[in-house]
Amino acid sequence: MSEHTNKQFHSDLETTRSLFLQMGGVVEAMVQEGMEALSSGDLSLVDRVREREKDVNRLEVEIDELIGLLIARNQPTAIDLRLLLSVSKMLTDMERCGDEAEKIAKMARRLHESETPYVPVIELRHMASHVATMIRDALDSFAREDPVHAAMVVRNDKDVDKEWKASLRHVITYMIEDPRTISRSIDLIFIARSLERIGDHAKNMAERVIYMVRGDDVRHTGVKNTERTARGGVPDEENEI
Repeated sequence: MSEHTNKQFHSDLETTRSLFLQMGGVVEAMVQEGMEALSSGDLSLVDRVREREKDVNRLEVEIDELIGLLIARNQPTAIDLRLLLSVSKMLTDMERCGDEAEKIAKMARRLHESETPYVPVIELRHMASHVATMIRDALDSFAREDPVHAAMVVRNDKDVDKEWKASLRHVITYMIEDPRTISRSIDLIFIARSLERIGDHAKNMAERVIYMVRGDDVRHTGVKNTERTARGGVPDEENEI
């Protein structure tokens, strides 16, 4: 009976991992489709993103319930408990990535359906590609239990932050030069902000992967300490903020 229970637990554990990876794939597609709707004006993609959001919400509830049952019924060991707690935390970040992707799609619709024809005042596709890659890399590091790969995602978030600030400066410049662009420029600022937040959530998930594998909480310790911890080293508290 004990052996059967143990096999069932590990089967359910693998189901939890698989469902989370499936949820991540849906969210990554939402980011790409939302940005494609913005650049191409194909508003059927907006409806597709909104349908995918329902799948993300359903998976969030399903995975959350499964995690609760696994913890309550099995009293998992430290390693398995770290996995379940990490997935539970990452669920929130992944669901919020989906929310931001839906916001991008809605903004794309508003821009293309406005009375003034939509003319891009700034290129955001590179930033979108960057954050979609961060989600994919966070998922890969989770699937392979690779803390070093996860640390790379944490470092990449700094590049996304730089792109966000550069985008903000460019859009403000356009608004100053041509006040007629103010309305759609504000929408583009919101889209860039959503992309920056997706990058933040991907970073959070990568930090959770490091915790899951190493057992060390690297939040707020700085990029260098995160990379050091991911490789199995000891954080340098004096040299890092």
